[in-house]
Amino acid sequence: MNHHSLFKALVPPGPKKIGEDVFEFTVWSPSTNRVDLELLEPSRDLCSMQRDARGYWRTTKNNVRHGSRYRFLLDGSISRPDPASNQQPEGVHGPSALVDHDRFVWENEEFHPVPWRETILYEIHVGTFTPEGTFDAAAERLDHLVRLGVTAVEVMPVARFPGNRNWGYDGVYPFAVQDSYGGPEGFKRFVSRCHHKGLSVFLDVVYNHLGPEGNYFRDFGPYFSSDYATPWGEAVNFDGPHSDEVRNFFLCNALHWFDRYHVDGLRLDATHAILDRRPVHFLRELALITREYERRTGRKRFLVAETNLNDPALAMPHEIGGKGLDALWNDDFHHAVHTRLTGERSGYYEDYGDLEFLSRSLSQGFAYQGEFSRFRQRSHGAQGDGLPASAFVNALQTHDQVGNRVFGERLSSLTSLEGLKLGAALLLLAPYVPLLFMGEEYGETRPFLYFVSHGDPELVEAVRRGRREEFKEFRWSQEPPDPQAPDTFERCVLDWESRDSGDHGRLLNFYRKLIGLRKRHPALAGSEDKPFRVWTLPGDDVLAMERRSGRYGVLCIFSFSAVNQEIERRLFIAKRKWDMILNSADLEWGGPGGVTPCENTDRITLPALGVIVFSSEEERR
Repeated sequence: MNHHSLFKALVPPGPKKIGEDVFEFTVWSPSTNRVDLELLEPSRDLCSMQRDARGYWRTTKNNVRHGSRYRFLLDGSISRPDPASNQQPEGVHGPSALVDHDRFVWENEEFHPVPWRETILYEIHVGTFTPEGTFDAAAERLDHLVRLGVTAVEVMPVARFPGNRNWGYDGVYPFAVQDSYGGPEGFKRFVSRCHHKGLSVFLDVVYNHLGPEGNYFRDFGPYFSSDYATPWGEAVNFDGPHSDEVRNFFLCNALHWFDRYHVDGLRLDATHAILDRRPVHFLRELALITREYERRTGRKRFLVAETNLNDPALAMPHEIGGKGLDALWNDDFHHAVHTRLTGERSGYYEDYGDLEFLSRSLSQGFAYQGEFSRFRQRSHGAQGDGLPASAFVNALQTHDQVGNRVFGERLSSLTSLEGLKLGAALLLLAPYVPLLFMGEEYGETRPFLYFVSHGDPELVEAVRRGRREEFKEFRWSQEPPDPQAPDTFERCVLDWESRDSGDHGRLLNFYRKLIGLRKRHPALAGSEDKPFRVWTLPGDDVLAMERRSGRYGVLCIFSFSAVNQEIERRLFIAKRKWDMILNSADLEWGGPGGVTPCENTDRITLPALGVIVFSSEEERR
């Protein structure tokens, strides 16, 4: 089946407005003998639904409008919310509510995101990004992101979850928007304001599992697989009996965000836990349908995979057997930089630490391309050298890498200001697509902890036990903070008042400088495959990276040494004129100062935990 027929065969679940105060309701429930639409206002009203051969039940109802509450009554005895509910204003156990998506007026219908190779992502958690924890409050902070120079906001999951405090990966209504953040209209206002400011919006979606509390999907049909499991719950049924309809549900969910919310891209959570043995993998089908959506609308939409497999096939074209996604998260870069800056070697960090892993990640994307992993006790990864640089998303910090620490410490609590600047330069001057985690740019010191607000006491205790088990391999001795406690959440709210003061302000200006160089220097602009090379200098402390475009060149020298070093100029500078354009040791960046990069013609002084950037332009002949 080609992408045209795939698109045509989709059956959108949930409510759909088909006229003024007229909605059609569709729900998939193949195992039930009867389904009734249960309208709850202005008074209770039962409407019988008709079933088709695939198990979809439908009915049309007049005199219903935006906000009307409803449920489905299964076999006359079980009343449940709509699995494809667009809003759950009374929580995950309450009735569903209709959303009239035609009501919203978009500011910039013709917005187009920057090309993917020019994208600079900025990840936020709506609940902790501002003290108010809402989409509207987040929109008020967009000018800061514009001045910083990022091009896209990546929003952690907003699908309806239990309570008001959650990372979002416990969502149980994939089509609904969290009400405590501002609900459907709040999210649309946020996306609209981002587009007005020139920022694209990426949404983190979870297609590998659904949260436990409020999860009534099994009452409707075989949404889950008995053949697999994930660390977070039952695996979604992407390849067993009835999997066509389950795939349809999640494919339509992607189009729901693209079409009704104007989201520019999806970050696909834990794709290694999307388990599918069918010849056409769900992710490939998702990519095909996304490309058809682009063809029909003229709007570019991006798909980015989180994965821990180092599998280049995710971003390879369909024509050569790949899944056709735009890019994938590259944990190797994070781990290689983190171990060098912090000295940590426990858990999965034991595989890193040597400069060669960072050098390989900088030059080839993956550090592990089939080599033996001590942590996994097996070989790990596959060669990714056929992928362009833009197929890799690199980060120094993410919600996972910060939040999955016992105390949620950010990198600012684990290394010095010089280390933070060194990491930022590695991230932003390399040719890969960079991702920043909220607050990183000014060295936020408040933690990002794991938090929930479940209503089931047994589930709360299970989450506490799970967190304790998760940290055993890291040999951290103290108990993690209670995920259920309100204080755990409150401690994570960004401290916006600190961002312009002292070293915070200097680091922020350093990030702005690096992003400015990345955007404007001819040898750095974009991340398409321009010539570049990475090599180590004698010892185990210095990396060099050279990037070129035409007659322009940039040379970056990264030192991981704890003391200033003098090295021979001839080791890395060719016979051409190089001008220094950035030195992280300068006082304006909060550096120690007093470090002269070129003491004479033969030797160069490298600052401790520092970076020096040179620029060159060959003369026209």
